[in-house]
Amino acid sequence: MQCYEGLDEAKAIYEWKYGKQLLYTQILRDKMSETLRDVVGLEASLAKLGDIDEAFFSEQFLEPRPLLRALRQPHGAVLLVDEVDKSDQEFEAFLLEILSDYAITIPELGTFTAIVPPLVVLTSNNSRDLGDALKRRCLHLHIGYPDQTLEQRIIEVRVPEIEDRLRRQLVAFVQRLRGLELKKLPSVSETIDWARALLLLHVADLEPEIVRATLNLLLKYEADVVAANRQVDALVRDVVSRYGTFN
Repeated sequence: MQCYEGLDEAKAIYEWKYGKQLLYTQILRDKMSETLRDVVGLEASLAKLGDIDEAFFSEQFLEPRPLLRALRQPHGAVLLVDEVDKSDQEFEAFLLEILSDYAITIPELGTFTAIVPPLVVLTSNNSRDLGDALKRRCLHLHIGYPDQTLEQRIIEVRVPEIEDRLRRQLVAFVQRLRGLELKKLPSVSETIDWARALLLLHVADLEPEIVRATLNLLLKYEADVVAANRQVDALVRDVVSRYGTFN
């Protein structure tokens, strides 16, 4: 489940298939007329239509979302709640309530309790502090940036067409770039994007000019770009002297 600001129950737990319900209403329109033909009064009509009303909110019209689907898996499931820090605090409290009991109540259908509680993994980029109640219930694992060897392997898998020498150069450059005091350090996904761009530009070796022209693929703030530009010559000279030639 991908979290975002404004995420609500309808997108996270369930919603009703309103289009299907509307179609069902049109199909039953003639049937309702026949059913109510001999009924007098509003109260009697509502009582007569009670069963039909319940049919509108049965499981055939239910659209389960990630939380409900995870709880209903008979053999358990792995539920990934990605970037939970991007959701609102109200939704975080709601999520905590569900994952405490592994149960969801749908007013029209009752309570669904997990036979096998799912294994829940939450990720956070620390864009906001999570509540203490949620933190207490989690085992914390900090995942930092990969080392140079691992990042090279990632690029090799994701951008296999790139030459070995350039791959070593660009990864070494990004590793050194992360040592600068920047507002947002380049992530692995941004290294991948940069590698693809250099491949499209038919770059054989890193050069200061091409790095400056494509630096915005790695850095997302102008202040970071300005700060990194001051170091480009030295950084490029360092990595290319190790993994290629620099003129």
